[in-house]
Amino acid sequence: MLGSREVEWSSWIVSRRAAIERALALREGGAAPGAGDPESEALRRFRSFAASALRRGEPAAPALDGIRVDPERALRLLTGWCEAAVALAGDEGAELRALLEPLAAQFRAALVGQRIARKASKAPRVARRAVVGAIDRIADAFLAVDLESGELVDANPAAAALLGVAREALLGAHAERYVRRDALAAWRDELAELVESDEPRRFRAVLLDACERPVSVEVHATRTASRERVLALVLARVL
Repeated sequence: MLGSREVEWSSWIVSRRAAIERALALREGGAAPGAGDPESEALRRFRSFAASALRRGEPAAPALDGIRVDPERALRLLTGWCEAAVALAGDEGAELRALLEPLAAQFRAALVGQRIARKASKAPRVARRAVVGAIDRIADAFLAVDLESGELVDANPAAAALLGVAREALLGAHAERYVRRDALAAWRDELAELVESDEPRRFRAVLLDACERPVSVEVHATRTASRERVLALVLARVL
């Protein structure tokens, strides 16, 4: 039977994620990863991996598809994340450490052993579409987001009109540039779930157009993967 303490720690990790990230940033100083760094994505995946393993009672294989990190830096940051979490747990830190250590070891092994096949050169962004041209004809805004880099690799005319930006200017831009700051945490968490699961995500978000005007949308996001990248296919309907 799954222990209630493990479930409690799973919820604790999720609820304290922002505090853990702040503590890690203080520990690392100038060496802390930026929001768009692949090492930040690796830490988000470890958080999801650890919370899921504690909630379910057994860990699944870490989901590392579509991510490329500096292994040495990622391992150091993973250790720092665990230490920051343990410190925040206070008197119960030893209990949390005992739960995190085997999970961190499994995640480290997966990071060290990962081998991602990539082509020597990337095709031009505009010349290669991520999805079929039929997307251009739908009324809802469509964005394809690279889950490793956070970059927009495709957008339809409705998205360009909604954000007030030419489609060509959207390609290669970081998706979070068009998400309101107070909605970023939820946006990141929802897309992070797509890294580890094929289950579609439905949530609300607040985007920002080119004039910094907020646009409330309902988002339906799905995942698609190829040998080279993992994408979130985002449909956003204005509320």
